[in-house]
Amino acid sequence: MTTEPTSPLARYATALDEAVTSRRAIAQLSRSVSLTLDDAYQVQALGAELRAARGDRVVGVKLGFTSKAKALQMGVSDVIFGRLYASGEYADGGSVAVEDFIHPRVEPEVAFRLGARFDARASADPEAELRAAVDAVAPGLEIIDSRYANFQFSLTDVVADNTSAAAFVTGAWQPADLTATDVRFDARPVTLEIDGEAAATGSTSDILGDPVLALPAIARMAAAQGVVLPAGSVLLAGAATAAVALPGGATVSAAVPGLGSVRVTTTGTPAEER
Repeated sequence: MTTEPTSPLARYATALDEAVTSRRAIAQLSRSVSLTLDDAYQVQALGAELRAARGDRVVGVKLGFTSKAKALQMGVSDVIFGRLYASGEYADGGSVAVEDFIHPRVEPEVAFRLGARFDARASADPEAELRAAVDAVAPGLEIIDSRYANFQFSLTDVVADNTSAAAFVTGAWQPADLTATDVRFDARPVTLEIDGEAAATGSTSDILGDPVLALPAIARMAAAQGVVLPAGSVLLAGAATAAVALPGGATVSAAVPGLGSVRVTTTGTPAEER
């Protein structure tokens, strides 16, 4: 017999998890309850426990609101932090079934890979240790999929919903040594294409000024949330363009000069459109 969650935060985590598995959106939590940001991160952590119970595992983390314009739009002064799961990892050049999502959108990213385990809470200098742990960089695609109706949410809603994280793809990894403090990945144009046509353009500078600057934020927030990252973990630094609706039956790609490109094809129809 299934045990019903007893605490309010556990109930919210269960509702969001059921939205993921059923592909059916729910009403914003903020319409009926008032959550603090700490509450929202606790809901996210309880969601991680639900996923772990069915065999899913954390394979990385991501940042949100790394665009200054988006942060201002949401009225926040800091980035937000979410988890990436094995169930949402797709291969470069592979196929993604959009029916597995409610109303998916896609955005181009810069991704870093860890060559060594990272535990911010056990480090005397988490930022330096995280830079030293990174062994490669790649272009990426993140598929976001809010579990809320109409893709609308407040700050605490989206944090509780794991920052809308749903799936991700990384291109070919390029070796990177970030221990040198002058390493930069800014001012590189980023193009997101759907079926060979530009769907969005931006710059790596739109990611906190430079994607490398995501690492201090990841180190700080991983410590605050108690997230330990094993070797091989993927860090998504943030979106370089606005998110674009992800259609079925399409080829989606992103390119960043000097880092390469990444591509997937899509099949099916998003759950919300069926």
